[in-house]
Amino acid sequence: MLTGCLVPIVTPMTPDGALDFAALRKLIDWYIANDVAGIVVVGTTGESPTIDFEEHHALIKTTVDHVAGRVHVMAGTGSNSTAEAIELTAYAKEVGANSCLSVVPYYNKPTQEGMYRHFKAIAEKVELPLVLYNVPGRTVADLTNDTVLRLSQVPGIIGLKDATGDIGRATELVRALNDAGKKEFALYSGDDITSLAFLLLGGHGVISVTSCVAPKLIAGMCRAAARVDVTQARDINDTLLPLHRKLFVEGNPVPVKWAMAQMGLISAGLRLPLAPLSEPYHEPLRQALRTAGCLA
Repeated sequence: MLTGCLVPIVTPMTPDGALDFAALRKLIDWYIANDVAGIVVVGTTGESPTIDFEEHHALIKTTVDHVAGRVHVMAGTGSNSTAEAIELTAYAKEVGANSCLSVVPYYNKPTQEGMYRHFKAIAEKVELPLVLYNVPGRTVADLTNDTVLRLSQVPGIIGLKDATGDIGRATELVRALNDAGKKEFALYSGDDITSLAFLLLGGHGVISVTSCVAPKLIAGMCRAAARVDVTQARDINDTLLPLHRKLFVEGNPVPVKWAMAQMGLISAGLRLPLAPLSEPYHEPLRQALRTAGCLA
């Protein structure tokens, strides 16, 4: 089971919105040097909604090739079209991704049965370990614990990224999976502000926006939580709390890309309909970066 900090890497862009592959490679090296367990490419933080199909392929392949086996690569291959999700997942497998992250189908509002059949079809068509991604704040559709339990029985479906922020629900899922003999089903927090609680209550890792700017701290918090060093884990989380909040003052990845540009990691290029971070948020986010030691 893959545990620890997985960074949902941003897609670096030039000011005119073109993909910046040189910056992507530098970011990958920086994250690996800062102890991440894996890299998640072309997810929400990677601006997947405005990445076209050819670019999606290129980002996955570039990441796999540059990582060169140093850490785990999880490719975002989800779609609200089952056929398209299968095609993207097949490509990720072909170029050597270690696993895929597949988001709940968005906009078309499938039923629980529709979601079950969607993910089952992907897993049956492509033999690549699949992590479910539930983020109802973006997709509207919400993958229930009962459906996750059903899907945990499908060969090839190995885990869940839970971005609900509902700790009670996460705790109930941990218990239900254990009762069903599925302790190896991986659970990753996708909600930074509750991620430490998630880890201490049975989660296995995080796919953390905060790790985009503070990878070593998030990786350290994950390790401390895994050995049940609550004091150290809490101390690290306290340092990161301002970032957990300020990185979501506007829609992700707008704040985190602005923060990374301030740190000199990338330029602040975005694609419409995303717009640059509103000026009133600049100084509060700078202060949060300073508190975490990300800026002098």
